[in-house]
Order: sequence, then C-alpha cells, then structure tokens
Amino acid sequence: MAHFAQIDSSNIVTQVIVLNNSDAPNEEAGISFCQALFGASTNWVQTSYNDNIRFRYASTGMKYDSSNDVFYPQQPYPSWTLNTTLWAWEPPVAMPDDAGWDSEDNPTEWVAYDWDEDSTSWANRTVTALSGE
Repeated sequence: MAHFAQIDSSNIVTQVIVLNNSDAPNEEAGISFCQALFGASTNWVQTSYNDNIRFRYASTGMKYDSSNDVFYPQQPYPSWTLNTTLWAWEPPVAMPDDAGWDSEDNPTEWVAYDWDEDSTSWANRTVTALSGE
C-alpha cells in the first residue's frame, strides 16, 4: 500500500489516503493518480506508514516543510520551539521527572502535568485511581 498526503496552500495536511501499489508504483505515479481523483490543481506528497520517508507518517493537521522534506506537528503553544533534529516541539521547561505511576509511595496515584502557557510552566494534575475494594 502507498500513502499520500494532500497539502493545502499553507503546507498543512488536509487528508491522507491509501492507494494500491499498482496505482502508485512510485511517487510520481501516485501523485498523478491522486490528481486524477481529486483534481489536477491538488498538491500531494507521499508519506510512509513506517516512517521511511519525510521523517514521519503524515496525519491531518500536520505541517509539511518542503525545504527540509519532512512532516511535523503544528506548534502546540507559542512558547515551544521546534527541534529540527527530532522535528518535534519542545517546551521551554522540561516536564518534571516524576510523571507516571507513583509506584513507591502510592501505586494508585498517577502523576500528570499539563502545560500552562500563561505561566510557561507545567501544572500538576495528579489523579488517584479508584481502588477495587
């Protein structure tokens, strides 16, 4: 199977479709096939479900950077910066290390954090699981 992402004029992925390999033996043929289906003026880029090309598999809403030939998520918060080695957004402050199950002190407690853009910091939202007793 071959996967193709439709890109709008702002380089945002609007949809991803799957084609039979016989319809898309290579990227050029796949693009032609997509344009025959959706219109000659549509813009298509092949993406790989196995992340073999363009760094990662495209999904709706992602950005396509044609200069670097990669797909990456849109910026989640204005204070986050793009790591162009991982093609991922990074917060200005690392998430605290204690996120996850608190297995030593309280194994029913999930330590979680949400990003607070106003304070540019992580806000704790620890959740205690209900016991089965």
